[in-house]
Amino acid sequence: MDKYSYAILLIILSCVVAFILSLRFNADVEETFLTITVSEGDSLWKISNQYSNQHSYSNDEFVSWVKHHNKIDGDKIYPGEEIIIPVNYEVGTVTEYASAAGE
Repeated sequence: MDKYSYAILLIILSCVVAFILSLRFNADVEETFLTITVSEGDSLWKISNQYSNQHSYSNDEFVSWVKHHNKIDGDKIYPGEEIIIPVNYEVGTVTEYASAAGE
């Protein structure tokens, strides 16, 4: 039983260390939301590409997220419509996302 207790202890210790490290690294990036106004010629795919450096989703994941959270049934968005998009920022840095809405 003693030879297995060391293996079990090692597995438990490894799991605890992995959990602590995952909390530490995930605490630096927090998802926030940005409200943007749709412009003429915009599509969800185009918006995903435009904000690609501010979110960590693939284009398909981004489009699905936006459609789900804005209750968009089809693929069409309309000029003047306000939608919420996910953006990431690092805690402790100052980044002005509101200015990006007017681009």
